[in-house]
Amino acid sequence: MAILVLYATVEGHSRKIAEHVAADLETRGHMVVLGDLREPGFAVPGRFDGIVLCAPIHIGRYPDPVIHFATDWKDALNSVPNAFVSVSLAIASESEEEREHARAYPLGLEKKTGYRPQFVHHAAGALKYLEYDFFKRMMLRHISAKEGGPVDTSRDHELTDWDALDRFVADFSDLVVRTEDAEPSAI
Repeated sequence: MAILVLYATVEGHSRKIAEHVAADLETRGHMVVLGDLREPGFAVPGRFDGIVLCAPIHIGRYPDPVIHFATDWKDALNSVPNAFVSVSLAIASESEEEREHARAYPLGLEKKTGYRPQFVHHAAGALKYLEYDFFKRMMLRHISAKEGGPVDTSRDHELTDWDALDRFVADFSDLVVRTEDAEPSAI
């Protein structure tokens, strides 16, 4: 099966997650095309057996390229098995209220764009302390401390549960195969 994996990224971690998803799908025998939504020239989504979108939440919203793509291609996205990986730090919070808030973002994307993900996975992002300027580092350290997260600013912290992501990819891969097997052959 041919699967399109597209991502938008702000600090690079959503790209890493998308690359991981693509590699996992390839090990499961799929042909995968990986693309950055900010770059022109990726394939038309309607020509794939499945599509995975990966996007981070930053300052309470998904990046504009995700919104535009989902709006422009909602019919193609909704016509094939599709999955959405929502990347946020809030999903790793100790606060159930924060996690619930993070879980609501894909519904907001659906209402805004008309794109209806069949599978949604909430992946915790990364704290890139070494890449932040002083003010952003201190602000995120404060927020992380309040949420029970890592506060050591001398290194970066990946909070992604890679095993949970692999299970999600396995379930999505199975859906794509089942859907393809269920479709009548064209003669």
